[in-house]
Amino acid sequence: MNRKLKTMVLMLCIAPAVMAQSESDPLTTDLQNEHAFTFTESQLDEDENIPKNVIIFSSSRNVYASEVGYRFSPARFKFRGYNSKYNDIYINGNPVNDIETGSFRYSFVGGLNNQTRSQETTLPFEDNQFSMSGMAGSANYNFRPSSFATGQRFSLAGANRNYNVRAMYTYNTGMMDNGWAFTGSLTYRWGNGTGFVDGTFYNSLSYFLGAEKMINDQHSLSLVTWGNPTERGTQAASVDEMYWIANDYQYNSVWGYQNGKKRNSRVIKDFQPAAMLIWDWKIDDDTKLTTSLLGKYTMFSNSRLDYNNTTNPQPDYYSVLPSYHFKVWDQEATEDRDAAALANWQASYDYLSASKANRQVHWDQMYFANRTVALQGGEAMYYLKRFHDDQLTMNLSSYLEKVLNPSTILHGGLLLSANKGMHYQTMDDLLGATKFTNVNTYVIKSYGKDSQQAQYDLNNPNKRIGKGDRFGYDYNLLVNRAQVWAGISKDIESAHLFLNGRVAGTSMQRDGKMRNGLAPTNSYGKSSTKSFFDAGFKAGAHLDLGKGHALLMGLSYDSKAPDAKTAFQAAQVSNEFVADLKDEKMMTAELGYQLKTSWLGLNFNAFYSHLDDVTEQSMYYSDSDHSFSYVSLTGIAKSYYGLELGANVKVTDWLNIKALGTISDAKYMNNANVNYMLSEDGVTHSDVVLNKGMREGNTPLTAASLDLSYHANGWYVDLIGNYYDRIYLYYTPVTRYASNQSNSINLITGETEYNDVPAQDKGKGGFMVDASIGRQFYLKNGHRLGVNLMVTNLLNNLKIVTGGREQSRVKYEDGEPVNPKKDPFKNSPYKFYANGINGMLMLNYYF
Repeated sequence: MNRKLKTMVLMLCIAPAVMAQSESDPLTTDLQNEHAFTFTESQLDEDENIPKNVIIFSSSRNVYASEVGYRFSPARFKFRGYNSKYNDIYINGNPVNDIETGSFRYSFVGGLNNQTRSQETTLPFEDNQFSMSGMAGSANYNFRPSSFATGQRFSLAGANRNYNVRAMYTYNTGMMDNGWAFTGSLTYRWGNGTGFVDGTFYNSLSYFLGAEKMINDQHSLSLVTWGNPTERGTQAASVDEMYWIANDYQYNSVWGYQNGKKRNSRVIKDFQPAAMLIWDWKIDDDTKLTTSLLGKYTMFSNSRLDYNNTTNPQPDYYSVLPSYHFKVWDQEATEDRDAAALANWQASYDYLSASKANRQVHWDQMYFANRTVALQGGEAMYYLKRFHDDQLTMNLSSYLEKVLNPSTILHGGLLLSANKGMHYQTMDDLLGATKFTNVNTYVIKSYGKDSQQAQYDLNNPNKRIGKGDRFGYDYNLLVNRAQVWAGISKDIESAHLFLNGRVAGTSMQRDGKMRNGLAPTNSYGKSSTKSFFDAGFKAGAHLDLGKGHALLMGLSYDSKAPDAKTAFQAAQVSNEFVADLKDEKMMTAELGYQLKTSWLGLNFNAFYSHLDDVTEQSMYYSDSDHSFSYVSLTGIAKSYYGLELGANVKVTDWLNIKALGTISDAKYMNNANVNYMLSEDGVTHSDVVLNKGMREGNTPLTAASLDLSYHANGWYVDLIGNYYDRIYLYYTPVTRYASNQSNSINLITGETEYNDVPAQDKGKGGFMVDASIGRQFYLKNGHRLGVNLMVTNLLNNLKIVTGGREQSRVKYEDGEPVNPKKDPFKNSPYKFYANGINGMLMLNYYF
């Protein structure tokens, strides 16, 4: 099937597409916005071991793109399977993607639903006035106070999702006669875990303030500021064995009872206050210049349980599960399958299934153990640490629009960015202990507890750590970026043509604040500076064939500096850059057809993207080495290709049938080079990862939807059926190191062939039915009342996997890894499952 799909795409793809017109109404837009953002925010940072790549995409010019972003959001759908770093987000032309990871964090605009409605969305092969569109498209939010609808709006919502109650108030003056416009908004979201995920909570306040002054007919200034201090308890993925024991597909292993009250061990604190100054200059009737200065300070942290000289306290840790005692996956085994092993299996099952408290975090037991050890002068056995990823960001953006003549428009711009990322770890709670020392216990077996290698900070050896103190690692990442871009669009009779180009430079450097014993001469102070130059172009054409038919095509080539977050071999340890670090190279082609008539809107698109020299990084705990492993993959080649279909059929004046569908692939095309460092000795090892043929994880590569949409007499009713399939989990490199695989030599080709390379784990897809109903009531004095109800997964399908990852563990016997089919870790990946039936009821009052 994949070979046929690729052949079809390559035949169709000479270049990319701009897409069809699709009518929309304000209430439908509101429903889509609420639906997408609610799911997006609920998916952020659920498990730090699983990458977050949510893309919420929408375009009123394309039937498929206008619906797909919110329609498939319950399954964490990624547009074309792309990583979210290829989707560029702007606010008034100023880029707001995270400069270290490349991705946009939707929590940056969390609670600002009213402000983010005003946006310009650009598909991958459309031109715009603010940028060269990204490989996965671009969006530009308009935060000018005068752009918001005049009046007041109050919204109250109740839900059983990541939060339970939300209240929003917005006041906009519009542009007044005195040349001033003001806006203000306040949102509060609260949840106590009464939705589908036990042990979670949500507490968030969002604000938005702005003022705009129209100085004269040529100049205006806007100043806006916003933020959303948030604290929330999260969910972690777990294994099917634990879901089965708990009889709950939303089992959450990261909370437990402390003195009879629920306490979550993974609590995120997130606050990103930002301010932006916008200067609009109308130079003349044909020339406009927009310049903006953005300042942002990010304070993001996430807590996690850790342990010292004892067993892992996670309640779903493999050694506490029944399968640890009895070889479930190896029916040919001669040991651990006897009556004694079965009795141990049964005892473990009986304990975990006896009560909810037994399969959750045992806070009281950890406090008791720590206090007992403290009486003997010992170190903390259990503690709660907090990872911090703070950033100070300054961006300057300026872009120009020049109308050369009625058919030709010139665009261009300049972007300057400076970012200081501050990454460190603090002690959140000693859990009753009184002593903790900042030493690396992983190296003791290699170097001894009194060695310099055991010191996390040789400048402060054996430092005693208390609540709030930094330990383990502390470093800054310094990233500077500059970009110049330009574009021209021209209308020639029935054709719209455009050409964009850009050049950019990026520099990055690490500044260590601790002198790590594993790298005493290469961890403290500033590293060398790596600089990258990248450039690209994008060309597209929209050909009007007449009678509603159009052909759309495009081609692009681009390069992109590696992300600073993946540029260092082990940023927590040293200043060492990843070996053979290069720019990513990206080629994309797309071809599309659109039809627009009085009763039918249709889009059909084929796309192909190929990436070279991609760098990826992960970190995991290696049981066999009793050490953390910092893993960097380089030289990765990837291909993304597929077909997309969107149709909107107007059956009557009050009934539309909308259909969406995509079948795609997102594959690793080669075996990557890997360098990994173990925290037990600080030595970097090289190998090859046999990841050729792996797929992008945590997204349906096949998805389809059918929507019956009724709209009459102020009512809007939608009944939607969605289908998801080919959902791969994130693969782990460690189980695919070439040096760990059995192999043989092909006598014909002379090439090495590897046996028993694990296949990538997949999640179960399936059908999901959603529904929404809304009504607008027009009141006196121009006031309006909107009532919207959205229900997701109406048939309560609990078995759809929405994401997960393979375990980074390998079972060894006699010094050799066991066959993957018999490996308990390979057969027990971590998964997330779709929520059961859930909904949101909203009341919106406009006055």
